[in-house]
Amino acid sequence: MTVRELNGAPGRIVLLTTSHRVAPGLLSWPAWQVLHEADLVVSRDAGHPHGPYLREAGVAVRHGVPTATELLSACAGGRTVVVLAGAEGEPQLTDELARIAGSGRATGLPELELLPGSYDLPGARLLDLVRVMDEIRATCPWASVQTNEGLAPYGLEEVFELVEAVENGDRAEIREELGDVLLQVVFHARIAAEDADEPFDIDDVAGTIVAKLIRRHPHVFGDAKAETPEDVKALWFAAKAEEKARTSVTEGVPLGQPALALAAKLLGRARTAGLAVPLPETPHDAGFGYRLLALAAEAEAAGVNPETALRAAARAYREAIIAAGG
Repeated sequence: MTVRELNGAPGRIVLLTTSHRVAPGLLSWPAWQVLHEADLVVSRDAGHPHGPYLREAGVAVRHGVPTATELLSACAGGRTVVVLAGAEGEPQLTDELARIAGSGRATGLPELELLPGSYDLPGARLLDLVRVMDEIRATCPWASVQTNEGLAPYGLEEVFELVEAVENGDRAEIREELGDVLLQVVFHARIAAEDADEPFDIDDVAGTIVAKLIRRHPHVFGDAKAETPEDVKALWFAAKAEEKARTSVTEGVPLGQPALALAAKLLGRARTAGLAVPLPETPHDAGFGYRLLALAAEAEAAGVNPETALRAAARAYREAIIAAGG
């Protein structure tokens, strides 16, 4: 039968697409309906992930997608043919159908329908990252021998590069650097999953931060009230203090961070706790550090992050050096 010899009711071709990021067998109700009602279901991939579930549901699948002309013939007489698309869709088939439809060589063409059987939810691409990281960890000679301790410097470097991208205001750079920071998180979690004594994986990491966010946002997920950012901070620190059972407001402040950032964090902790702690007196043999601490206190009291302010000033000075030919 040629394309011009299509007789009777035109029939229907349904291109059923699915997402590999959704567990096989989980299909929308319209997808199951059309699969059960179809006169023919075809799939190019004999190992399609949904194949076993379709067979279990009593849906017969013929392997090998016919040509566009054969598909049109299969629809003659009002029949419905479902094409179970592969991961990349069926671009060759859809292109052929489009050429036939635009050629004027056939009349009474079947109805063409694109039906998503499953689709990605926000955040679905994170599953791709986890899968790729698993493969890299298993096969890459460098990645397969890395440890959490060995990766730590890279994480610090990537965070600094992200900060620089934010300061530059370059959206493309911010996007790339966020990806690099995210890679560090996924890589560390992948390594941690192999620990013999206390393993945890990326799902454990995500579950921990989700639980923490819910606990520390009682104004969002509970009955607490917060009208201002300051109210939110107070709730956050109250929840944190209860969780950690810390004996000092300085606990949890990493001492290895840059000195100005460390000073600002300690000053902020003291102020939030309502502690009026005087600055230490400046000894004659160590004056610069104490003077910087006093400046950091002045900046923190004015709502200015001294680390950010100094970085901005240093960047401006760098531009001045370049302008001077240096």
